[in-house]
Amino acid sequence: MSESDGRTERDDSGQVATSDLDVQPKANWKRTVTLFLGGQSVSMFGSMLVQYSIFWYLTLETRSGWVLALSIVFGMLPQAVVSIFGGVWADRLNRKVLVIAADGTIALTTLGLAIVMLNGYTELWLIYLTLAIRSAGAGIQQPAVAALIPQLVPQDQLMRINGIFQTISSAIMLLTPAAAAAILAQMSLVAIFFIDVVTAIIGIGFLMLIAVPTIRTAATAGQGYFEDLVAGVRYTFSHALVRWLLVLFAIIFLLTVAPSMLTPLMVVRSFGPEEWKLAANEIAFSVGMMGGGIAMAAWGGFKNRIVTMIVACVSFGVITVCLGLSGNMWVFFGFMLLTGWAIPLFITPSTTLLQERVEPEFQGRVFSIVGIVMAVAAPVGMIVLGPLADIVSVETLLIVSGLVTLVVTAVAVIIPSGRAALATGAEHPNVVEDA
Repeated sequence: MSESDGRTERDDSGQVATSDLDVQPKANWKRTVTLFLGGQSVSMFGSMLVQYSIFWYLTLETRSGWVLALSIVFGMLPQAVVSIFGGVWADRLNRKVLVIAADGTIALTTLGLAIVMLNGYTELWLIYLTLAIRSAGAGIQQPAVAALIPQLVPQDQLMRINGIFQTISSAIMLLTPAAAAAILAQMSLVAIFFIDVVTAIIGIGFLMLIAVPTIRTAATAGQGYFEDLVAGVRYTFSHALVRWLLVLFAIIFLLTVAPSMLTPLMVVRSFGPEEWKLAANEIAFSVGMMGGGIAMAAWGGFKNRIVTMIVACVSFGVITVCLGLSGNMWVFFGFMLLTGWAIPLFITPSTTLLQERVEPEFQGRVFSIVGIVMAVAAPVGMIVLGPLADIVSVETLLIVSGLVTLVVTAVAVIIPSGRAALATGAEHPNVVEDA
């Protein structure tokens, strides 16, 4: 049965199959988005506290590079693996319920570790297991959150809301290291675990106040899980714009590993090992990201999303070269601030573009593949650049990375798929280009 406007259909089981027209926000979208962003911000704050505190706890207790390397593997690899399935779930199930289930599972896991540690068990394998479960939960949660935002926000407000979300995330990144250090100094790691549980409960409570329909289409309602997975992969790599964006994502994230992860090493080697200098490096980066997020929320970028992304890529290249050439510490910190500022100029329009151009029933799977690229790029980049940093200077790696970024950006624009992407970015958002 279908309504006269053709927007709603029922499959053989009687379930409603909803098209993208049915999931547009209602008149009270501002209240809905406020609740959503508020809940996610509180939950994110608790999660970041745990992330920093576990890393510092392992550093202080073991002073082992091998232990820290394993913590990164257990903290990132499960997310990349689970995202493959999380994207399908985000397109098959109610996204609000999925976020609540993932957040709740993460909180229960953290609570379990807290109780175990209170009883005197502090074995590393328990911490690794907890990191792995939290990472797997993020692999479910993040594609669902990215795909949920277009259901709550009018299309003409997506860039602004994504910019606000990026600003909040940057502010949390700026605040949580100091907060985690203060709490660890006064209390314990277990105390931070309990804080994370409370923030998760608050985030879930906010999200439960929001009504979110389940995305379904008549064409896919009868498909099995594996068919949905294959359809999502096929869609991602046959969609001209999405394919171009995904390749650009992968290369840019690989090349930006140097400024984001190797700069602390350059600070220690070139400017001195004082802790305040490392903190200043992180603060400059986080303040820059927050400023870039505010700029995107207020300005919205160029009308053509692709142009904004290209400007960001060129900025990455130029700033990275300047980082390598910086002989003065304060000049270096200034360029670190600009590095952080450029990140929202890339992330915000690319996320918005995918939310605008990808059909709602495929967004979970597309964002899961983007999440895999982001989760894998940093470890892969460090495997290559980390050992090289012991052979050549970090300054050299920064200069080379910046120059390669400029070359890659030029090639990305010149090739036919890049020119097509630029043309698509100038079209009305409802126009979807398939290969």
